[in-house]
Amino acid sequence: MAARKNFEVIIIGGSYAGLSAALALGRSLKKVLIIDGGVRCNHQTPHAHNFITQDGVEPGVIAARARKDVLAYNTVNLIDDLAVAGEANEEGFIITTKSGAVYQAKKLICASGIKDMMPDIKGFSDCWGISVVHCPYCHGYELRNQKTAIMANGEKAFHLATLVHNLTDDLMIITGGVADFSQDQVASLDSKNIKIIEAELSEIAHENGHVKHAVLKDGQKLAVNAIYAAVPFTQNSDIALTLGCELTESGLLKVNGFQATNVKGIYACGDNTAMMRSIASAVYTGNLAGAMVNKALTFRE
Repeated sequence: MAARKNFEVIIIGGSYAGLSAALALGRSLKKVLIIDGGVRCNHQTPHAHNFITQDGVEPGVIAARARKDVLAYNTVNLIDDLAVAGEANEEGFIITTKSGAVYQAKKLICASGIKDMMPDIKGFSDCWGISVVHCPYCHGYELRNQKTAIMANGEKAFHLATLVHNLTDDLMIITGGVADFSQDQVASLDSKNIKIIEAELSEIAHENGHVKHAVLKDGQKLAVNAIYAAVPFTQNSDIALTLGCELTESGLLKVNGFQATNVKGIYACGDNTAMMRSIASAVYTGNLAGAMVNKALTFRE
């Protein structure tokens, strides 16, 4: 086994949540290692929104600024590597990376995010985060007044429709099959002139990620320029799961109000713990996780 390097805290994931947690810990003089695999979930999104002081800034710019701020604290270290395995021991946790390095820490923060599972629809992944989006708070203002579709069914579709109809008068729901709405929901959608299309998409025609029109499996073209989609996801890293951390019914890491998982010494923050996927939310949960880990370490000492 490679020689271990010891830290007080290892943070798996060096995006907004992980960096925010590291900042709180660095300012408390804790010895921290961030292991960053290098892929942000919003890497394709051109601009970040709904985050005060950073509205309209490129996500990569925000991440680079955050990394610079955090690494100004000399007790914080960051490596560009991928955490691939973890185990618990009497001292805390051992994390092994793709390069073969081995690290030991008393506490572990999982900020590795989630991976969206792209449907088998031509053009979908090319538009994801640009004009095919998941969140009206992050993207809705920029997509306002456009011909818009919601690609979902049932409660997810209805929930999105309640948020999006305020942003456009031209809205439809593409259910991908038989619609799954209650009579009251159908009446509500009808009252707002929201069309329900019980069909599947086969293609999203686009130019550099900007939707030009959508094509149904029967060949019909739909005049849309923006699409909201509720896609399934999986955890980016399974390390927390192998260490015994529980998931919620929706597949997120289960944490309490202090970002602690059910496994003592393991905390989690960011998109892998919260339905509210935004930079602002990630920064908040990361800051809280860092503060709570610092408190736990201080009490232990």
